[in-house]
Amino acid sequence: MICSVPFSALKSSSPSIGVLTARTSFRQIAAQAVSSQQAKRWRTTSCCASNSSFSSVNTRPNTNHRNLLSPVQLRGLHCSPHLRLATESTDIPAHAIMGSIPETAPVVRVFIAGGSYAGLSTAVNLLDLGDGLSPRMAREEYIHHPSVPKVNFQITIADERDGYYHLIGSPLALAESEYAKKAWVQFQDLPALQVPNVQFVQGSVSSVDCDAKTATVVDSITKEPVTHQYDYFVTATGLRRVWPVVPQSLTRKQYLLEVEAQIKALDGAKDGILIVGGGAVGIEMAAELKHVKPHLKVTLAHSRDKLLSSEPLPDECKDKALDLVKETGVDVLMSHRLASSTKVESPDGSSKYEVEFTNGHKMTASAVVMALSKSISTASYLPSSATDSEGLVKIVPNMSFDPSTPNAASHFCAGDVAKWSGIKRCGAAMHGGHLVATNIHQLVLQQIAQHQPKFQELPEIPPMIGLAVGKNAVAYGPDEGVISGPEVMQAYFRDDLGWGICWDWMQLGGRKLDAKA
Repeated sequence: MICSVPFSALKSSSPSIGVLTARTSFRQIAAQAVSSQQAKRWRTTSCCASNSSFSSVNTRPNTNHRNLLSPVQLRGLHCSPHLRLATESTDIPAHAIMGSIPETAPVVRVFIAGGSYAGLSTAVNLLDLGDGLSPRMAREEYIHHPSVPKVNFQITIADERDGYYHLIGSPLALAESEYAKKAWVQFQDLPALQVPNVQFVQGSVSSVDCDAKTATVVDSITKEPVTHQYDYFVTATGLRRVWPVVPQSLTRKQYLLEVEAQIKALDGAKDGILIVGGGAVGIEMAAELKHVKPHLKVTLAHSRDKLLSSEPLPDECKDKALDLVKETGVDVLMSHRLASSTKVESPDGSSKYEVEFTNGHKMTASAVVMALSKSISTASYLPSSATDSEGLVKIVPNMSFDPSTPNAASHFCAGDVAKWSGIKRCGAAMHGGHLVATNIHQLVLQQIAQHQPKFQELPEIPPMIGLAVGKNAVAYGPDEGVISGPEVMQAYFRDDLGWGICWDWMQLGGRKLDAKA
């Protein structure tokens, strides 16, 4: 998993999110950390949708946003460098800060497929815009149209899980019970979305009719299909990753049982743990496991002569990652390609694996963890015109679908499943959600008030990464180059692998009234 900050200092399946402004150094970021607040339990309320519908319109994007993303990889997820974390703020429950929306406000139905970084970011920023506020992730004040001060966004969020899971924290969640409890927050426990115009649906999106503007969801409990009408659709379901890269459970209760079984198995690994794959996931998993359970023998095996070999990063970054992994006490086997792994029973009744590599090297381990599976697109529910050969969603710079799909301007995509440049990162996913929310609001203004839309555009994103390695982190971006050390760890991940940074940036505990910037 990765963390990143665009062009200045923040890579998916993990985000370092101490976002930096375009010229802010990583040392300044460390001083901007804000502790997250405890979430309060709440229950969502279903809302009836309006029958009003907005026709698709042609986009006319501008080029005002060219420096939106900064480069540090926090395990696959990334952050924008323009977010300035408050040093003094107050969490305000959503219901307290959201003003009443007049009955004359236009009703706009937004269906968001996916309740992770991109999806939740889209939702919270839409709520701000609908209430006449600047989006919480905006760098500058948002100017609302005088004749449309508020919009009644009716938001439906569909997800297979029953909660928000901090994907970047998986290496720690699968090694430490207390952190595992923190990493998964049920949707009903997200204070920022405790509003009557947000509805969560647990289920799988099975199909989307872009022409008719309908989405069909198979309910996870009843297994019955339910069709939802919408005015705008947002694809934010990300990429499907296998165990143990991410838990496979769909409820928090099942997830906790799943990780407890994993942790128990690791604690009893007297012959050590072998992790196969020296990409970001394997590196973080090996280092985190050794950091949390120093008594365990942990071995990381990689088939190439450089770690992070599939990433377009400089050798200096890859070499530094190797140095930091070794510093944690992990044994590293480079140029070792797995040939076979055979489970055998020991005389005492325990089991272990006899492992052999293609170069002839042999070893034993209590467990073999494969950290090299390819992530798969989840967007099979979209028409074929919307995706490329790998299932990634084709978008234009304002993040709406490619014009080859019907009603393309009313359909958006953010996060890992979008076909765009750059290493997949959570920070980029959250930033993308913010841009999508802003551009949807601009389209609503165009439709209602003949407003000339000013779209936020996603620039081309160069390679950037932020990688947590035990007590240290290594980061790379085109502006800062390669940086590493405990300060980088604090700036990009703090002490919880970015959980608090993501929580604070999206303000899931409630919108913050910033006293200082």
